[in-house]
Amino acid sequence: MTHIVQTVIGDRVLSIETGKLANQAGAAVVVSYGETIVLVTVCVSSQAREGVDFLPLTIDYEERLYAAGKIPGGYFKREGRPSQEAILTMRLTDRPLRPLFPKNYHNDVQIIITVLSADQENDPDSLAIIGASSALGISQIPFTNLIAASRVGYVDGKLILNPTFTQLINSSLDIIVAGTYEAVTMVEAGASEVSEEILLEAIQFGQKANQEIISLQRQLIQVCGKEKHELIGAEKNSDLYSQVSSIISDSFSSLFSRMGKMEQSDLLAELK
Repeated sequence: MTHIVQTVIGDRVLSIETGKLANQAGAAVVVSYGETIVLVTVCVSSQAREGVDFLPLTIDYEERLYAAGKIPGGYFKREGRPSQEAILTMRLTDRPLRPLFPKNYHNDVQIIITVLSADQENDPDSLAIIGASSALGISQIPFTNLIAASRVGYVDGKLILNPTFTQLINSSLDIIVAGTYEAVTMVEAGASEVSEEILLEAIQFGQKANQEIISLQRQLIQVCGKEKHELIGAEKNSDLYSQVSSIISDSFSSLFSRMGKMEQSDLLAELK
């Protein structure tokens, strides 16, 4: 069954839909904003990987010329490896998501982001983050810290939410703000000498939009969210954690003080 939720973000409609495409995946959503459309699928192994103490998460970002209505010309018809922008989008999606998984969750997780349509005005990178969070939210994976991402520009003395590529040409600020409903978790920015006040205002502006988007994701989860897997894995050794913390906590905090680099290296070696 198809389910769709929508809201207006900026001056365009943000839509999240599930149940229409990729139904054999663990979870799949289609996120559209303007004429840019992104399909995000999530698959997970049935059992945890043995002998690992990390999260085996893989994120792939697939962009093809057909998304912009183009066909490769010349002798080679196949498209090559991912572009630099695609690789950066994979990392952009990974950074705010990975720390929010349960620390003792070791199942293989694969997230594939496919750009179905690129209108060449709305960047799909923030949609990739929104789609990944939405798909994880409705899946059986015990991921409950939903996130969203918004881009903020600054043109003619005004903050603009999710500026188009055309607007970014004249923008003195290009910042992506990702966060949960409660807090900002990632900021990636480029600017042309804007003040700290404007930068802080832009972060708050983007986070406010993120809260609206997360509320939209929650609506979708209420309608079609699956029962979460029972979390099975090694729990943190509280006794060992307390013992180690009592030894290094005071010295470790001084690593972030204004001591010299050589002093930091010596202290870190001593702590190890």
